[in-house]
Amino acid sequence: MAMIEGFRVQNYQVLKDVGLGRLWNQQKNPTLTPLVAVIGKNGTGKSTLFDSFGFLADALATSVEEACDLKRRGGYRRLVSAGTAGPLRFEVYYRQSPNERPITYELTVGLGRDGRPYVQEERLRQRRKGQRWGRPFSFLILQGGKGKAWAGEETFEGEDAAQVPIELTDPRKLGIATLGALKEHPRITKFRNFLASWYLSYFTPDSARSLPTSGPQKHLNIHGDNLGNVVQYMEREHPEKFRVILEGIAGKIPGIEKIDTARTEDNRLLLRFNDKGFEDPFYAQQMSDGTLKLFAYLLLLEDPEPPPFICIEEPENGLYHKLLETLAAQFRSHATGKKNAPQIFVTTHQPYFVDALAPHETWILEKGLDGFSTIRRASDDSIVTDMVREGLPLGSLWYSDYFDAA
Repeated sequence: MAMIEGFRVQNYQVLKDVGLGRLWNQQKNPTLTPLVAVIGKNGTGKSTLFDSFGFLADALATSVEEACDLKRRGGYRRLVSAGTAGPLRFEVYYRQSPNERPITYELTVGLGRDGRPYVQEERLRQRRKGQRWGRPFSFLILQGGKGKAWAGEETFEGEDAAQVPIELTDPRKLGIATLGALKEHPRITKFRNFLASWYLSYFTPDSARSLPTSGPQKHLNIHGDNLGNVVQYMEREHPEKFRVILEGIAGKIPGIEKIDTARTEDNRLLLRFNDKGFEDPFYAQQMSDGTLKLFAYLLLLEDPEPPPFICIEEPENGLYHKLLETLAAQFRSHATGKKNAPQIFVTTHQPYFVDALAPHETWILEKGLDGFSTIRRASDDSIVTDMVREGLPLGSLWYSDYFDAA
């Protein structure tokens, strides 16, 4: 499954220049791991980093102008880092599969003469077969919606036969949104589909308590308000596996003896939680926020066709602190234990969650004296790595301010 090996964002609020993992021009950096956790104090930019992924997903689904206004972002001028005029820059270094050469996607969003944000530059890069060094060749270059692309599975820069001139009708739309729908551009299609399938969790327990209209749905949506529909789909398409999944989830939620389903007269499927000590079961609408949240996360991980990239902001909210190590372990198990496992990206400031993490999975966001954030990997600190190797939990070290002394 596709995996992000590196990510960089510039001029995006407090993230004036923050990069994680390997980039095309920083090949000595280690790649991002299947499970990535970003920790930091309040106000260091964790939510902003989460939102930078959301901006890319929104820009693909709508336009860069609309993306600037969605999710209460407040428009382009509110997004640009203080003291700068922009532009916003994003760089995704990803690999479609372990055997394929990595591809870099670069997006630059600037402000046009009309005062509206537009795609200033959009680029896709990849090294040719056998090329180990040097600058990767760009097989898509667009500036202000105009440029060129090279068709096919290989880069043929310089060969006119493979070069296609491009001019978009709307410079606020991403070029990959249009070109990715054409079979002549399979590499662009793969990246567009990868970006379109990102799962950024905006889950709220109240949404999950809703009773949606009857009808099975294959995947949990970002708000979780189709939880009942996913339950219908799983029971219809994978009945035995779903029974095993429910048994496994019940065993991970304290106090829950059994989880099963009940069908209403109008053919909707309801989740029933059988709590130890109670004769009658509780329905999802009666369960606590934490129980619903944990159930939704675990069900998301058990998706037979999971999204390639799952991004969750502060999963600890509403959960009992002793459940957090279990949840972190489940995230790692699903990110590393299957052939088509998703990559999981989490932001947190809960030491109990961090206790279950390894230093190479953990990135520390800090705010500098200039008001902008910096990021570093916990494993870059040899003292922290040695102490974890001796058996000290990573979260306890963070709670004790060992990271601040790094």
